[in-house]
Amino acid sequence: MSKPLRILYAAGPGNVIGTYNHWVKGEDDPTRVSVTYSGQFYDACKKLNAEAYIIASRQDEVIIKDGQFTLEHRLMRWQKAGKILYHLGHLWYGLRLIATTLRFRADVAIVADGTTYWFLLSLLSWWGVTIIPSIHCVLWHKYSTPSKKEQLLLNLNRRLFRQDCAAILVVSDIITQQISQLTENQHQPITRFSPIYRLDQFTSIAKPDLTQCPFRVLFVGRVEHNKGVFDLLEVAQQLVAEGRKDIVFDVCGDGSALESLRLAVKEAGMECFFICHGYCQQAEMREMYGQSHVVIVPTRTNFVEGFNKVVVEGVLASRPVITSAVCPALSDVKEAVFEVPPNSIEGYTQAIRQLRDDQELYKAKCEGQQAVQAKFYDRSRGWGAKLTSYLSE
Repeated sequence: MSKPLRILYAAGPGNVIGTYNHWVKGEDDPTRVSVTYSGQFYDACKKLNAEAYIIASRQDEVIIKDGQFTLEHRLMRWQKAGKILYHLGHLWYGLRLIATTLRFRADVAIVADGTTYWFLLSLLSWWGVTIIPSIHCVLWHKYSTPSKKEQLLLNLNRRLFRQDCAAILVVSDIITQQISQLTENQHQPITRFSPIYRLDQFTSIAKPDLTQCPFRVLFVGRVEHNKGVFDLLEVAQQLVAEGRKDIVFDVCGDGSALESLRLAVKEAGMECFFICHGYCQQAEMREMYGQSHVVIVPTRTNFVEGFNKVVVEGVLASRPVITSAVCPALSDVKEAVFEVPPNSIEGYTQAIRQLRDDQELYKAKCEGQQAVQAKFYDRSRGWGAKLTSYLSE
């Protein structure tokens, strides 16, 4: 028998040990709506009979070993420090990652973006390690030109995509386009994957009821300025000023701006119309989707959005989604989405008005969902299936 494949997976930030504890019981991670990438990785390793070392960047440093899996939560230092220390932290984390890869004698290294600088991983090719970048965010802001420092990093990263990696996994077409632009179409094979969900996560969610008042607008995600939550508060204020007190906004998620948002809501006297629920578990999110009428994703152009799963989750929950082309997921579900110009407070306000007042438009968006939902339940389109197919060749 040939020796088992040895794979190192640098998963970026996330609780890979928590997900693993659920996976060994045959359960999905209840803190996530979609099927987690780490869960898909464990499935792939089981199918391939591979030995794996999984690393995630987290504050709670811990290492466990269980059968074919070694799992580590590793601290990434200086993430909130000044620019020089921030870059040094990324470089140090990358060098430690390379050392672990070699010590583990990995045949393959799968590395998610945000782990370290891509150019550093080229060192692994010198030792014959197969490198597979897994890219979930755009390489640069879609609506702006990279700065000189960003361009320098992009130029350094070009070699990895051109020759030092074996394949590239990407979550959206815009990432493929940027890699092609960066490398002048001289890149290694690119495989597109889709976020994957389980049907039973959404079958229990009731269909929207337009006779129910108030009309509820749901935001799900990180509460940050560049995620558009403060724009959303302006939208809510504008609607209330017009006398539209039949519309309520629900904000689900945590983030560095959550307390600032709550304070702004209080100062504006908007507590009855703009409710910050904080972080919600999977079961709570099903309830929030069930009582909503539309889902809104107002990400701003200064955020490096790679896909945005909430756009898809709104569609799977049979809710019209209001968003802009800042979110690459838009192209996958266009029939079910009300598209507005990026960063446009008036655009988002008008979209809510129209979907609230025009039942035919609302129903048309709901009907458009049926044509696009099935592909997000198809496991063959998922990250794990694409990875397994490549490693089985």
